[in-house]
Amino acid sequence: MTLPMVVPAPGLPARVRIHEVGARDGLQNEKATVPTAVKAEFIRRLADAGLTTIEATSFVHPKWVPQLADAEDLFPQISDLPVRLPVLVPNGRGLDRALALGARQVAVFASATESFAKANLNRTLDESLAVFEPVVRRAKDEGAHVRGYVSMCFGDPWEGPVPIHQVVRVCRALRDMGCDELSLGDTIGVATPGHVLELLSSLNEQGVPANVLGVHFHDTYGQALANTLAALQHGVTTVDASAGGLGGCPFAKSATGNLATEDLVWMLQGLGIETGVDLAGLVATSTWMAEQLGRPSPSRTVRALSHKDAQASQLPQEK
Repeated sequence: MTLPMVVPAPGLPARVRIHEVGARDGLQNEKATVPTAVKAEFIRRLADAGLTTIEATSFVHPKWVPQLADAEDLFPQISDLPVRLPVLVPNGRGLDRALALGARQVAVFASATESFAKANLNRTLDESLAVFEPVVRRAKDEGAHVRGYVSMCFGDPWEGPVPIHQVVRVCRALRDMGCDELSLGDTIGVATPGHVLELLSSLNEQGVPANVLGVHFHDTYGQALANTLAALQHGVTTVDASAGGLGGCPFAKSATGNLATEDLVWMLQGLGIETGVDLAGLVATSTWMAEQLGRPSPSRTVRALSHKDAQASQLPQEK
């Protein structure tokens, strides 16, 4: 299998933890229902490829996300895996369902803008934060690790560019209520590296250190890897990505989905940064999942390596 030449660059972390979101964020907008058994196999294959944090599902009401209506059936099928299996919990009821099945890593999903809070949660920004506070507090009381997602950190389809101080305020609120970790979401993929560095610096100045931050970039305008590299240079060591590039943003018609895990691993391997991920195994997993979904993988690395493997298999064999 072709691998990148390893040429380390100064000022980068020695290791990065990939927070794999393909099974939840990647699949949640699929129109055709993905069978529970396929989801479970997908997660198992991701774990076999070396991913240690795999976001499994969401305990949201089935009415809002029908694709994830099988959370109670899915989680017991994978709970034996020796990896972190965080799940999304939108409210107290969702937390109850998750804890009852033994989940010990949960996430809440906040917004940095009023418009998206109203569209996604049907509440104002402050009202949504007030809903999350008892959820986070109870999760912490139960010994769970809590991640706080912050969407629309860089741009909003209704409001345009999002002021940095507004994002910082929401991040501070989530940290103050007890979130262990924050994921900064570029939900419509409009961020550029300078913007990323400015937000990270502002968060640090307001008492939110790089070691509790993760980044979640969409590749709508082809900036996801550039933005990720900027975050790594700033000291961030947690990066969200989706196997095969599954997923997308329904608010941006040109969105091409989440940063593909394979594209991320290719870059990190070339930089000499450890991930623990077997790229060949990951590509095989995403190729398999693409077959289940009936369409090619959006990941450039999956397409490139699959094409090379196909060409190699067609070469005449020595006798």
